[in-house]
Amino acid sequence: MPYCRNCGGELFENSTVCPRCAAPRGTGVNFCPNCGKPTGPAMVMCPQCQTTFENIDPSMGTPSPKSKTAAGLLGIFLGAFGVHNFYLGYTAKAVIQLVITLLTCCMCSPIAGIWGLVEGILILCGNISVDGKGYPLCD
Repeated sequence: MPYCRNCGGELFENSTVCPRCAAPRGTGVNFCPNCGKPTGPAMVMCPQCQTTFENIDPSMGTPSPKSKTAAGLLGIFLGAFGVHNFYLGYTAKAVIQLVITLLTCCMCSPIAGIWGLVEGILILCGNISVDGKGYPLCD
């Protein structure tokens, strides 16, 4: 079922306008047309379902892509401190990893380290393929 990019409402297959907000089909930048999850105007890809958006606001400019290799290596070597998540823009997750490591006087750093190692491997394998803003990682 397609979704309205303006309001996130479900669209009928043959509709040209959204029955909920009356926006023309394909206009708007607030929701993913594939899964209906909220997106931002600068996103080029849905972080939930990986759908690439065609209607990108040109005023937002072209983002500079983050390196998948750099993020993966940061996760493997500095994952206990959440450096790879800071790099990718997943700030909340990064702060949690950092707090786990620092507030426990590094006693729980093996837990955060294993978490970072696993995420680093997932990034390098391509299972995590977008940054915190939904932009695809470059190779």
